[in-house]
Amino acid sequence: MKLARVVSQVVSTQKPSFYRGIKTFMVKPLKLDGSEDGSTFVAADRVQAGIGDLVLIMQEGSSARCMYGESEAPVRTVIVGIVDHVEMVWT
Repeated sequence: MKLARVVSQVVSTQKPSFYRGIKTFMVKPLKLDGSEDGSTFVAADRVQAGIGDLVLIMQEGSSARCMYGESEAPVRTVIVGIVDHVEMVWT
């Protein structure tokens, strides 16, 4: 799992039937210090995230499909949590 920032919503008129009723967002992965860590990509939303939210994403196809209970679902990345606070302790 990784931290990411929701940057925009994805709207599509043509999509697999699996995605009907599922919100999708563009997310930007983040390093632990909050800096950007790579390119944006699409993630399906399971937690009612919004634009600007700091979220926890699962980026592994089999686990992502389990979130929807469909072994053949065309999904790789899912938003699985909204992060309210990050506290890091360095030892």
